[in-house]
Amino acid sequence: MVAIGNSNLDIFPLALGGNTFGWTSDENASFEILDAFTAGGGNFIDTADSYSAFADGNSGGESETIIGNWTAARGNRDDVVIATKVSQHPEFRGLAPANVKAAAEASLKRLQSDHIDVYYAHYDDEKTPLVETLAAFDELVKDGKVRYVAISNYSPDRIREWLSLAEQNDFSAPIALQPHYNLVTRHEYESELAALATDNNLGVFPYFALAAGFLTGKYRTREDLEGQAREKLASGYFTDKGLEVVDALGEIAAAHEAEISSVALAWLLEQPTVTAPIASASKISQLSALLAAPGLNLTSDEVQRLTDVSA
Repeated sequence: MVAIGNSNLDIFPLALGGNTFGWTSDENASFEILDAFTAGGGNFIDTADSYSAFADGNSGGESETIIGNWTAARGNRDDVVIATKVSQHPEFRGLAPANVKAAAEASLKRLQSDHIDVYYAHYDDEKTPLVETLAAFDELVKDGKVRYVAISNYSPDRIREWLSLAEQNDFSAPIALQPHYNLVTRHEYESELAALATDNNLGVFPYFALAAGFLTGKYRTREDLEGQAREKLASGYFTDKGLEVVDALGEIAAAHEAEISSVALAWLLEQPTVTAPIASASKISQLSALLAAPGLNLTSDEVQRLTDVSA
């Protein structure tokens, strides 16, 4: 188990992404995945109020609803750590104070819980003064509806402003940062965000840790992607350089008799600032490779090889 930043939350070093719930996984399949994840030692579930409004026929909140139904059915709410996010739900866009409060109440109802463990600002809202957003988050903490606040998809300058305002106003300080970071998307995080996380003891949870499935090795040609649910997401990673990374992952995976996805996640876990990568599964058969990552010990030469080929 690892601690999240300055919090008292201890988690398994792999977070289960909830973006598939209600999208590529129906409720029964989602329950199976959640059951297997917790049976395998996992306890941290990451979702957002907007999941999965991007899918045809969905309106947002589907993932939270399934997670809430699952914890209610299993009676295990206190055994899991749930993170969700605000600003992108079609009915609750932005981070104006009234919207933050209303969105949190809607999330709590869907999650069937009296608290959210980690509440992220999903995307920046430059139309709302940051100090007003932070005050709204702080009020939720003071009311006991949110345990800790966190940041996702903010620029380094805005993160610095957030940290400064929190200190100046004695607001609840953020405990975590959720950046886009994986073996084929490194520059934005490593150039400034990594140092910010270190200097402020922020837990780091990379999303798209498997590059929307590209780093599982199952997409080796453009044709492999055609008609897939993740086609639009994964196609952006599909380059000759990206395929070189996948080839290196495949060779290292073969040496360990492991899955390619396990190796990609294990590389992230070797990065000193990373607390736990976020990875999702559409079906239970994909889960064992994710759970295996924290126990996969890459050699220093293997870590360096992946670092070099993905540079």
